[in-house]
Amino acid sequence: MNDFPCTVLRCGILHGAYHRIVFHAPHVTTEAKPGQFVHVRIGEALDHILRRPFSICDADAATGELTLVFKVVGAGTERLAQMKPGDSCCILGPLGTSYTMPDENMFPVIAAGGYGSASTLFLAKKSPRPGILFLGARTESDFILIDEYKALGWRVETATNDGSSGFKGVVTELMETKKDAFPAGTMVYGCGPAPMLYALAKTTAKLGLKCEVSMDQRMGCGVGACFACVIKVVDKSSPDGWRYSRSCKEGVVYPAEEVYCG
Repeated sequence: MNDFPCTVLRCGILHGAYHRIVFHAPHVTTEAKPGQFVHVRIGEALDHILRRPFSICDADAATGELTLVFKVVGAGTERLAQMKPGDSCCILGPLGTSYTMPDENMFPVIAAGGYGSASTLFLAKKSPRPGILFLGARTESDFILIDEYKALGWRVETATNDGSSGFKGVVTELMETKKDAFPAGTMVYGCGPAPMLYALAKTTAKLGLKCEVSMDQRMGCGVGACFACVIKVVDKSSPDGWRYSRSCKEGVVYPAEEVYCG
């Protein structure tokens, strides 16, 4: 874990409110693994004193290029979107646990909601074989990076709440209709809104599939000191059957069976 100033190489609109920014951050890219995140300090102003966590979309160890995808939702991300080549941010990372990388005997399946597809693209690139991306969103215009997955040889199945693309409904319902597409050795990787990930944990348990989920939360410190990002995880030794876990330190990636869904 290192913290260094990193220079912006490229920044621009990816689609709609989504932006893509590329930093020169070799201290991150040489160590980064799919599923990890970085904590970015955006400027020095007091109104941006807290860092912002961003999942790693891509990390090229050879060039030192770190790619992040984000949606403009407030003052911090608005400022990040306005950055130009040559500007810099201090980036702490890589942080958190990573996905278990698939091997040649595993069939990878990604279940992503919203712009969770940005957080799992690094995994798709590193996978030794292409698999299936199940991508869910409210409407077709919310989808991003589909062409990048297809270029890697991944099959893409979509679900929208309004039926504007693919299956009408949520992504976990779509997966149940495609259960015959999961061969022996399937491993599911999930990233998206918390309700979707809880549903995914239940769905994969029902289908008998191994699954890991990225439980992104609002964070303060990003290193396990402030306890602002806790989630409930299964703890059979506790009277309630669960305990709090710091998602920035013990996660952000958890085996689905460890996530408390009660």
